[in-house]
Amino acid sequence: MIEEISIRYLDCIKERKLVDPILIEGLPGIGQVGKLVAEYMIHMLGAEKIGEIHSIYFPPQVILEESGLARLARNELYLYPAEGKDLIFLVGDHQSTSNEGHYLLADQYCAIAEELKVQRIYTLGGFGVGHLVNEPRVLGAVNRAELRPEIESAGVTFNRDEPGGGIIGAAGLMLGLSAKRGIDAVCLMGETSGYLVDPMSAANVLDILSKLIDVPVDPTKLNDRASEMEKVIEGLVEGDKMHKNEELSYIG
Repeated sequence: MIEEISIRYLDCIKERKLVDPILIEGLPGIGQVGKLVAEYMIHMLGAEKIGEIHSIYFPPQVILEESGLARLARNELYLYPAEGKDLIFLVGDHQSTSNEGHYLLADQYCAIAEELKVQRIYTLGGFGVGHLVNEPRVLGAVNRAELRPEIESAGVTFNRDEPGGGIIGAAGLMLGLSAKRGIDAVCLMGETSGYLVDPMSAANVLDILSKLIDVPVDPTKLNDRASEMEKVIEGLVEGDKMHKNEELSYIG
């Protein structure tokens, strides 16, 4: 029988005693900023998979692996034992396709955090501004006012009117829902156009997050991807200018 939300922990975590765990959420979203950061950290740190989450609130589709093997869409939990703390990463294929599902899944993620005795949650995402950004800022939100000075001192910007429409999806809902469980939560949003996958914005979020959790992560490969994307964007902009000039050449 299919459950609305099912969680399966792998044997490697069942008997493990976690040390001051921190949960880092990086699910798909605007510019894929949060997803890029979390998956990059998992790869660079060599984090170990500890669980899977399946839900009927994910899109009704299967994911095809490179081998052609089909599997159900899922989100996953990974664990990395850093010095003096354990990092738990929440990543995966999808967020919910419905408003109800967003609430139920976000609440379940917070329940997982409470079960694992998480001390703080960091949710990661993109802040879409609708135009290309040369020097993306990292904007922040917290679920407890006392957290703001610490986050601000790491270089995060807090603006009353940004984001104007609030924070949609797990990155936002987990702030509100975790507060009800007495868990501190911080949202880090990388400024991005919202049109393209944005490794430049992700690199800036990674830099801030590494400072806050005091876990250094070599940003070289992510910065390389950012440089490659910058060249792609420059090509698109140049191509757009040439196209406009060609259109003008027909006038007069």
